[in-house]
Formats: sequence, structure tokens, C-alpha cells
Amino acid sequence: MRVRDALGPLFSDEDFTVGEFEEMYADLGRPGISPALLAMVTVLQFLHNLSDRDAAVAVADRISWKYALGLELEYTGFDASALCEFRARLASGDRADALLSLMLERLKAAGLVRSGGRQRKISSPVRRS
Repeated sequence: MRVRDALGPLFSDEDFTVGEFEEMYADLGRPGISPALLAMVTVLQFLHNLSDRDAAVAVADRISWKYALGLELEYTGFDASALCEFRARLASGDRADALLSLMLERLKAAGLVRSGGRQRKISSPVRRS
């Protein structure tokens, strides 16, 4: 919650329409689920060690998740397969590291993470489900 309070949204949809992430989504067709939302849900999913289905249910049911994600209380959620598809898009172009670097950069700029301190590195690869 502290990240949301200090920064507002950590990612915006614009992050996924320009630069190294722009090839993940097409400009044509019906608008999909916000990639910024899916990125944050993926972070929360990892923190809480949830399956795709459980994470999708948490988005729809948990007030704390809705607050952290900046969603309205009436938000009904999305299908769990959207998380799998999002991870596949990240993995297809080795974009996961770039997304984590962007997140770390913004957390450092907000003073929520210090550089040069002792930090843990997670070497788990992004799963394709």
C-alpha cells in the first residue's frame, strides 16, 4: 500500500505503448485489459504466492487489492487466462527484466528503495503457463 500512496500507479498503459514494450500490444481491435493493471497484479500475485485463478479472484474480491491497484470497488475483474497471456508476452521478448528495472527505477526515485544497500536478488525465471 505504501507504494501506491507514495507513487500513485507504478505503471501506466503508456509504458506499454511506447519504447521497448510497445510490440506487446497492437493498436487495432477491441481494447484489452490494461497492461499496467496486469503488471501490478503479477507483482501482487508473486508476493502472495497465488495461482492465476486465485489472483484473478483476489482482484475481484479483495478491497485491499482494489486499493493497491487503483480500481473502483465495483470492478468485477477479469479471467485468469489474461495473466498467463500477459506473462507469455513478457517472456517472448525477454521483457520481464526490463519491466522489473523500470519498477525498481521508479521505486528508487520515490525513495522507497535505496541504491547501494543490501538487497536480495530473485533469480526465478518468469513462468509460461
